[in-house]
Amino acid sequence: MRRLCADERGSVAAELALALPAVVITLLLGASVLGAAAQQVALQDAVADAARLLGRGESAASAQAVVAAAVPSAHMSGHTRGELICASAQVDARIGALIRIPLSASSCALSGGL
Repeated sequence: MRRLCADERGSVAAELALALPAVVITLLLGASVLGAAAQQVALQDAVADAARLLGRGESAASAQAVVAAAVPSAHMSGHTRGELICASAQVDARIGALIRIPLSASSCALSGGL
């Protein structure tokens, strides 16, 4: 078995100390991106529900309440396109303290539907 030279001692600890912050930042950013993706799915689902509510003749306030329950800081708007009533919503997903990603979703339903 070979013996370690005096100048090689502690090199593993030094390499770990240099690499560990990059690994931690990468893991945190990855988890934040997954959270933003989950928020996008929740926003799309809530907007689809809001469009169906508007299509059934419910108030815009009740549709906004559905979207706000799913994604609290989302802003919803509704508009008519022919026989369709459409709802759209926007929200900014935050990744860390510095990065914001705008998320949006829209969905339409037949007016007067059940």
